[in-house]
Amino acid sequence: MKYRKLGKTDMNVSTLSFGASSLGSVFRETDDGAGIRTVHEAIDAGINYIDVSPYYGAMKAEAVLGKAIQDIPRDKFYLSTKAGRYGMDTFDFSARRIVSSLEESLTRLHSDYVDILYLHDVEFVPADIIIEEAVPALHKLKEQGKIRYAGICGLPLAMFEQLLPHIEADAIISYCHYSLNDSSLLELLPLLASRGVGLVNASPLSMGLLGMRGAPDWHPAGADVKELCSKAAAYCASKGEDIARLAVQYSTANERIPTTLVSTANPENIVKNARWTEEPIDEELLQEVLQLLAPIHNATWASGRPEYNRSLPGQEETAE
Repeated sequence: MKYRKLGKTDMNVSTLSFGASSLGSVFRETDDGAGIRTVHEAIDAGINYIDVSPYYGAMKAEAVLGKAIQDIPRDKFYLSTKAGRYGMDTFDFSARRIVSSLEESLTRLHSDYVDILYLHDVEFVPADIIIEEAVPALHKLKEQGKIRYAGICGLPLAMFEQLLPHIEADAIISYCHYSLNDSSLLELLPLLASRGVGLVNASPLSMGLLGMRGAPDWHPAGADVKELCSKAAAYCASKGEDIARLAVQYSTANERIPTTLVSTANPENIVKNARWTEEPIDEELLQEVLQLLAPIHNATWASGRPEYNRSLPGQEETAE
């Protein structure tokens, strides 16, 4: 496992990191025992950064993760969680709720601090709430030692462009924007570098677009995106390759992307994903798949408020 520095923080994070959303049975019903073993296997494989949120499985993911890390020395891993989103349409970024949310998370996680606290999916609320109330609340928590670093996360890249010049953030989580079908996250790198903001890339499989099972019914991508990603997966299979392997290798290979989050509650899967990062990528197949996906390259979908959904150069929005 390779490690890279996360922005201006003192965190050297594994190129592959563990997203604990699956522990909350977000994608399918999962066995808690298997989920706990998955966390242990991730640590044994060299993964040293774990991210979670109270939103995942209505707090179940945090509770299961808390059980999993109880017996692991705290210096073996970095831990982040989130505040602000608690349901499909339930958001509260008030300072009071952020503070109480963190305390509840720490209890579930059996920890007295987290390395990073992110504001979760900030594109759903007006910017002034984030700038004037939520981020200052994070800074107070840093002063109190409850969190070491502060960040924001969400889908639209334009949201980061609009907010980051006005806040002090140590890190961000961006998802579905650095994968085989969408590399538009690269457009954001100059801004992040200029402000010393650490980058966590999430969902190298684009929330299931890049897999043999095809995208789940709830996936917000357009029909053309789903169809072409499915064809790419089938093409890889015809070559005796799993598109998931290619996707994980592609996302973790870029030296400018410090770490990429993957989520699973299957112990064998996390071991396999970690092993993939150490194996050579099939460059010929990669170029063939990128060419196949070129017609929908950087196609995205809207999330949150309209002002955050202006596409970056090279991006386009799609809809069903």
